[in-house]
Amino acid sequence: MKLDIYLNYRGNCEEAFRFYEEHLGGRITGLVRHGEQPNPQIPADWAGKVLHARIEIGGTVLMGADIPNSEPMRSAYLSLSLDSEADAERVYALLTAGGEIFMKMAQTPFANRFAMLRDRFGTSWMLLHQPG
Repeated sequence: MKLDIYLNYRGNCEEAFRFYEEHLGGRITGLVRHGEQPNPQIPADWAGKVLHARIEIGGTVLMGADIPNSEPMRSAYLSLSLDSEADAERVYALLTAGGEIFMKMAQTPFANRFAMLRDRFGTSWMLLHQPG
């Protein structure tokens, strides 16, 4: 058995996955568009949107799709453990650009760096660099 993560986006799944691929060292391993399915039941302007995508980030599989009227993540977070404080600060700057900060990057009793945010694509993240 294996548990993976599946996220719904409001039409920007490919943009989000390309961003994560470029900036988080991910690797997109699959991308199928709504228009590729037989008899798509979607508006014509959604034919190029993502029906199913798969990206591997740090050994974890993240899958996603574009779903009209999907809601941003509310009480679940992708938790990203980073190798250094500098890496944590770099990723924090990337993911907060155009996003929403719930808890600013700071030292906590359990981490050298910890932050909670929602990126501009609607994905909620916890960033964590633990003491070595």
